[in-house]
Amino acid sequence: MILDFERPIKDFEERIAELRRLAGPSAELREEISRLEEALDAARRRIYSNLSPYQRVQVARHPERPNFRAYRDALTDDFYELSGDRFFGDDPAVRGGLARIADHNVLLMGHDKGTDVNSRVKGNFGMAHPEGYRKVKRFYELAARFGLPVVVLVDTPGAFAGRGAEERGQAWAISADLMTLARIPVPVVSAIIGEGCSGGALAMCATDYVGMLENSYLSVIAPEACASIIFRDPGRAAEAAQALKLTAADMKGRGIVDEVIPEPLGGAHNDPTSAIDAVGKSLDRVLTGLSDTDPEILREVRYERYRRIGTHASENGQGGLQRG
Repeated sequence: MILDFERPIKDFEERIAELRRLAGPSAELREEISRLEEALDAARRRIYSNLSPYQRVQVARHPERPNFRAYRDALTDDFYELSGDRFFGDDPAVRGGLARIADHNVLLMGHDKGTDVNSRVKGNFGMAHPEGYRKVKRFYELAARFGLPVVVLVDTPGAFAGRGAEERGQAWAISADLMTLARIPVPVVSAIIGEGCSGGALAMCATDYVGMLENSYLSVIAPEACASIIFRDPGRAAEAAQALKLTAADMKGRGIVDEVIPEPLGGAHNDPTSAIDAVGKSLDRVLTGLSDTDPEILREVRYERYRRIGTHASENGQGGLQRG
């Protein structure tokens, strides 16, 4: 899949591939290839250094972007998957289990968008049902019981909003996750590796540390849905994305996330190994820093962290911060 703004890059790559096929011993063609490779590198830098918010949303949704399974396979040893919510069933849109990341025994979970048509349909494209979020609550409680840090990889266009999900208590399941997450006495760290949309992401990223890959996004609503509601025109999604301030840089600037994790030039889908390695190093560093923190301090700091979001200074400069 080639995104529209990536077309100049693709054109360079195709020309270089064709010249390499024809080059043989020709010194002239090898010089031309070298010149085009320099132009390709410059095009990549120019395009990816100036992405608009909506273009970053498109990169975050790229089907070749590494997903939960890629991170799980690359970063963990001895992953043992746990299934089911002990109430209704299992939801493959959310996966998790016991794992070891670097030197840390953890409970790893995340949204699974799948890797091909069948797995994407089976996992509902990462849009979890209530049983998926009840499974998340079960994971939080297991981690608390066994004293295991929790690592969450967020990548969802939102919780499933179908009738069946509402009938089975989607909103209740997400709110129960948030209450449980606020209380558990173990470190909880999350990384937004693609899409972080609506309550489906919030249930899994109101944590002690939130990292975002450079071309991921975090928003209460998808740009297309926002444009449909506000402008009555989904075609104005790019305008909505600009107004929503949903990029990693926006989130970091407002203190909502802790770190913007750099992606390789061209996006994570062009170099999955480097992107996964960057996320892994970030998670290892944060887990090490939180490993000896007193449980009560963890909960207190977590509470204060989210109470601070949305505060503003009073108009007359008196009285410190007021709740917004």
